[in-house]
Amino acid sequence: MAEIGIGIVGGGYMGKAHAVAMSAVGAVFDTTLRPRLEMICATSPESAERYRAAYGFARATDDWQVLVNDPGVEAVVIASPQETHRAIADAAFALGKPVFCEKPLGASLDDSRAMVAAADAAGVANMTGFNYIRTPASQYARQLIADGVIGDVTWFRGEHTEDFLANPQTPASWRTDGDANGTMGDLAPHMINAALALLGPIERLISEVETVHTTRPGGAVTNDDHGQMMCRFAGGAMGQMYFSRISTGRKMGYAYEATGTKGAIRFDQEDQNALWLYRAEGPEATRGFTKILTGPAHPDYEPFCQGPGHGTGYQDQIIIEARDFLRAIETGQPVWPTFKDGMEVNRVIAAAMASSKNKTWKEISDF
Repeated sequence: MAEIGIGIVGGGYMGKAHAVAMSAVGAVFDTTLRPRLEMICATSPESAERYRAAYGFARATDDWQVLVNDPGVEAVVIASPQETHRAIADAAFALGKPVFCEKPLGASLDDSRAMVAAADAAGVANMTGFNYIRTPASQYARQLIADGVIGDVTWFRGEHTEDFLANPQTPASWRTDGDANGTMGDLAPHMINAALALLGPIERLISEVETVHTTRPGGAVTNDDHGQMMCRFAGGAMGQMYFSRISTGRKMGYAYEATGTKGAIRFDQEDQNALWLYRAEGPEATRGFTKILTGPAHPDYEPFCQGPGHGTGYQDQIIIEARDFLRAIETGQPVWPTFKDGMEVNRVIAAAMASSKNKTWKEISDF
């Protein structure tokens, strides 16, 4: 075993999740590399110290450059706002330090391309954070599709829908300002990543993006509330996706279905420990979707729990990501999703935004 010093930029919701994951990953997966919580960075000395004490870091700072340049920090986790991602990653790569960056990879496609170039030049481990696709159920769905269990996929439908801004009287905030914080910048990347993971590259699309509530108490809204798109995958399947932060009643509507020539799959993150599978076989009278409860037979489940149907949770997805990041550092081999995979998601989003503006189909290869 060997220790590795971890620095996390951002101490809020995702910063805490990554701190907990790095503390637990060695015990859960018996990793060769054991994280040491070296330093955490927040926006003020007071909040940084508060996070340090709460999460168990050795030191704290309110300057991300101090964290990145510290010799005790050997790998960097970026869990700060999108507009900060590029500068932090570039600085870490310049020092040869591995980087894990929360989605979206950059605040723009140009940012993403520059970050991929910096990662390639540094030649060190890099990962983009897409945690929802890490559930045992979604990993198993990906395996079933790849193994041809449902045949050739002909159609895909995906959504990422939540309702945290469904009420038009919810005040304006950082979430309602700037494209990177809109629905297409914040929620859409997760489901687009799922679509690419399950079905492969998207060739072309047409989309419509809209701001429903243009003003809120406290100010104007400068980004989008929801968006939809139709697409064609390189493998031939048709696709449809919808993303929304105003989808009343939906709390974690990360859901998808894939229809194939031999069967179909359905999944909903609000019931994340179940996968629904239909097989077009046997007598018609006995056919139907089967609910599969995840258990030790499914990917990355047993390290958390030996009981089938007992289930895994949100934090466990982040722990699986931590295991993969440590594995990439240890082996020197890329572990999906790399920065390049994160950039592919941003290409689709850029195409979708351009399509909505011009009301035309867009080829992903043009972006």
